[in-house]
Amino acid sequence: MKEYVIKGGSVYAENEVFSPGFVHITNGKIAAAGPLSACPSDVPSVSTSAESMILPGAVDIHIHGAAGADTMDATQASLHKMAAYLPSEGTTTFLATTMTQAKEAIEQALDCFSHYEQEPGEAEIAGIHLEGPFISPKHPGAQPREAIQQPDVEQFQKWNTLSGEKIRLVTLAPEEKYGMDLVAYLTQSGVTASAGHTDATFDELCRAAEAGLTHITHLYNGMRGMHHREPGTAGGALLHNGLYVEMIVDGIHIHPQMVRLAFEQKTADRTILITDSMRAKGVPDGEYELGGQAVTVQNGRAVLEDGTLAGSTLSMQGAIQNMRKFTDCTIRDIVKMTAENPAKQVRLFERKGSIAPGKDADLVVYDGQFCVQKTICRGVVAFEKERGK
Repeated sequence: MKEYVIKGGSVYAENEVFSPGFVHITNGKIAAAGPLSACPSDVPSVSTSAESMILPGAVDIHIHGAAGADTMDATQASLHKMAAYLPSEGTTTFLATTMTQAKEAIEQALDCFSHYEQEPGEAEIAGIHLEGPFISPKHPGAQPREAIQQPDVEQFQKWNTLSGEKIRLVTLAPEEKYGMDLVAYLTQSGVTASAGHTDATFDELCRAAEAGLTHITHLYNGMRGMHHREPGTAGGALLHNGLYVEMIVDGIHIHPQMVRLAFEQKTADRTILITDSMRAKGVPDGEYELGGQAVTVQNGRAVLEDGTLAGSTLSMQGAIQNMRKFTDCTIRDIVKMTAENPAKQVRLFERKGSIAPGKDADLVVYDGQFCVQKTICRGVVAFEKERGK
């Protein structure tokens, strides 16, 4: 349907909650949202239960793969497989995330994305998150150490051109040689600079923030930790009011109490939920591959041969459910952490991240336990729990 209303549940619109409410969708855009009493009667409607919640679709700005596919496969089929799967967990927009690999492999992935054409009923790939290779060899995590490079403005320029100017977020180690130069260039270019896989001291992180850095990649993981004589990257991330922090809230990457500590310090205003998932999400446990490295997945825990965590198998639905369990966050907080904040951070908020007239009709209908019942991507129903797809 090109025009219809979805109605009946509590609608978490940009500035208020309508309970019960409706959202009027026309040609893939939100035409209006309001109380059910104002719902137009001459438009086809889709009803939801009175207990349901209608939220803006999640914007996952850090995800490598899902459903057996990975960004670094550098194939159209893998990108479409990810985009088709993600609505099942409430994600309607994402950044295809690369990782530290040989220049040729990164370039193949970027070139592949530059030719990608969105299909109706898929989550939108709104750009690229370049995670590495400009990171610290002291905190590689699951990024291959041998492929790490020094920050390089000219290299970034080449890669961004190759991608069709679609790189929106770059994870780097600002303390590395030329790191501050790259932070400043990214900021001037409208690309979000993020500290991750970094050994930055508290002072170095503050200098990077002065140069324009506004983001922290997967807080606590892949960075210099906190110490009472050196707050480190993690301490600086929590203390600097201008920094947004990503968290992988799967109960594996971060202890629940450390999630709570970060949430109480940063609040929902500066927190972003990500999945950082790899190709094993949505498929059975077993042996997989990440950046040319063997990964074993058991009970949803993905590790390299040496036991290093290799991304996650977390769904956005699971991240929300865990965040509700680990903290006292509200539903409005969930909207901020999954939609509003990430959309703002990667400059998508003019059309994503909230339920407001003129924006893309990206909506998720949840039940009371935050299980996805229906997902709408740009006006098209992309997932329904009753039918699966």
